[in-house]
Amino acid sequence: MNRKRVLVAYGSRHGATKGIADEIGRTLQADGLDTVVLPADTVTDVSGYDGVVLGGALYAGRWNGKARRCARRNAEQLRHRPVYLFSSGPVDSSAEQHDIPPVAGVARRMKELGAREHITFGGAMTAETPGPVGRSMVRHGKGGDFRNPARIQEWAHHIGTELGTTR
Repeated sequence: MNRKRVLVAYGSRHGATKGIADEIGRTLQADGLDTVVLPADTVTDVSGYDGVVLGGALYAGRWNGKARRCARRNAEQLRHRPVYLFSSGPVDSSAEQHDIPPVAGVARRMKELGAREHITFGGAMTAETPGPVGRSMVRHGKGGDFRNPARIQEWAHHIGTELGTTR
């Protein structure tokens, strides 16, 4: 029996979104899917995958450019397979308190690709985050790691179930 192949691609500037993608990949792999996790800017062909999870960090209300370009570059192939989108970014607990709808650009991508769903996860801005903005936020007490592994795993299990795996 051939295992279904799933691509988890991500656009991340500082690594928090990569961490979410890695968690999704590990969970899908544990659910019996053959899973590959790649940076979105390296994805040029999705035809070998039975499903795709594409995520991007949010910066100033926009999805990471690498994720946007990946979606555009592979749009024709993505329309013909199950696609799931995620965003990461709120550096607070808002993603845990209520569903956050996709930003306008991601909502357009969902429609263009026929994506099955979208979810927003909390992001991370810690002392290890490079750049002056991150350092300033942390210095002023506005940082933290708001990624919730249990919530990420739950969503990944949901995708695995939809794609026909059993745990």
